[in-house]
Amino acid sequence: MAKRRALITGITGQDGSYLAELLLKKGYEVHGLVRRTSSVSTSRLETFMDKVHLVQGDLTDQSSLISAVRLSEPDEVYNLAAQSFVGSSWSQPLFTGDVTGLGVTRLLEAIRSAGVDARFYQASSSEMFGKVQETPQTEKTPFYPRSPYAVAKLYGHWITINYRESFGMFACCGVLFNHESPRRGIEFVTRKISDGVARIYHGQQDELRLGNLDAKRDWGFAGDYVEAMWMMLQQKQPDDYVIGTGETHTVREFCELAFDAAGLDWEKYVKVDPQFLRPAEVNLLLADPSKARKTLGWKPEVSFKQLVKMMVESDIDLVAREMKSRKK
Repeated sequence: MAKRRALITGITGQDGSYLAELLLKKGYEVHGLVRRTSSVSTSRLETFMDKVHLVQGDLTDQSSLISAVRLSEPDEVYNLAAQSFVGSSWSQPLFTGDVTGLGVTRLLEAIRSAGVDARFYQASSSEMFGKVQETPQTEKTPFYPRSPYAVAKLYGHWITINYRESFGMFACCGVLFNHESPRRGIEFVTRKISDGVARIYHGQQDELRLGNLDAKRDWGFAGDYVEAMWMMLQQKQPDDYVIGTGETHTVREFCELAFDAAGLDWEKYVKVDPQFLRPAEVNLLLADPSKARKTLGWKPEVSFKQLVKMMVESDIDLVAREMKSRKK
């Protein structure tokens, strides 16, 4: 039997790397879309780089997507690429809309143009709930996006549903709540905290500046969440699912646990800096993942406390290696 083939956009990111790893373990032939830049960062893929096929393409360039789909002939396409940092979407609203919103349409069109019968996964976001209309949030909760990123994600979400209903495509949206890991980008608050703790622990810095400590999020482990993406595309019927832990924690709690994991008192080091406050804040996000639990049989394995500890320990080790290589 021929290997199943998958095409992952955003393969060099946190989720892309975990998903690629998962699919390789399941025996897939994995293709990953990468942008042609002077420095493609593949550090998250280094342990299995020789097993993935990288294809050049860009969500802003239609023809490159068509050729990437034709080249990889995928059974499954996972769209994880985006301008995914909420903060940057305020300074780059048009670019964010082009990549994170219209990019989804281009990819769906590429699949149709190439005549490939591929199942499609769209990475939707809990940020689409924004100014939440009910708590917890389910698949039926009305959306109220509060950033250019969230608005673009909402376009991508609805265009996916539109293609499913208009063209009969097997297309699913995963409305994923915040999911973190040691592979999280440094610009995200959780990784900023774990990296800051590691640098304070090693005497490399003496404070950590953050924005809103009272913002509440439903945080889970990225490695658990990519399993849910795969499960969605194995169902008989395409559908959309909220994926989260069903627990909420503040940024302050994350700080407490992170500093505690390094044997430090967070209050001595954390300073609130107004420059990190958003123009329109999303104060509370909390998932109700009961549909995913019931239909997919999915549940998170890594607890909040385990996640924070994992990230801090990884960064303490990373900073130690950096210091060692600088001494050489």
